Amino acid sequence: MSLLHLATPEDTDSLLPLVAAFHGEMGYDTDTAHHMAAVKPLLNGSPHGAIWLVGPRRAPVGYVVISFGWSVEYGGLDGIVDEIYVRSAVRGRGMGFEALNGIAKALGASGVRALHLEVARDDMRAQKFYTRARFSPRDHTMFMSRVL
Repeated sequence: MSLLHLATPEDTDSLLPLVAAFHGEMGYDTDTAHHMAAVKPLLNGSPHGAIWLVGPRRAPVGYVVISFGWSVEYGGLDGIVDEIYVRSAVRGRGMGFEALNGIAKALGASGVRALHLEVARDDMRAQKFYTRARFSPRDHTMFMSRVL
């Protein structure tokens, strides 16, 4: 059994509760309509990103969303880990780590040049997890956003 499954429209009913759980845990003010509008294009094959389910396809325990862009600095296609979530009851078993590494390897083999993510400056546990997965901070830059 594979740990990762590229999500398709048939996975919507399994994915949406995971998205709701993650957004609730993070304190995001989103609802089911927002979740559906955000994931539907990716499930339908949008070139802007992809979603992988973590764990058994019939009963996934998490998901990873990668958004794609272009970087002159890195020389081509890059990706951003937009969301990564594993149910709290099964965290610490290495599934998130294996999922992130599996996706990184597959994307690298497909020509993606770099993978980025953002992490809270005060979340040392998450920073340790991402460092273990071979992400490193860029001390000279800070991820900034403008909501449109």
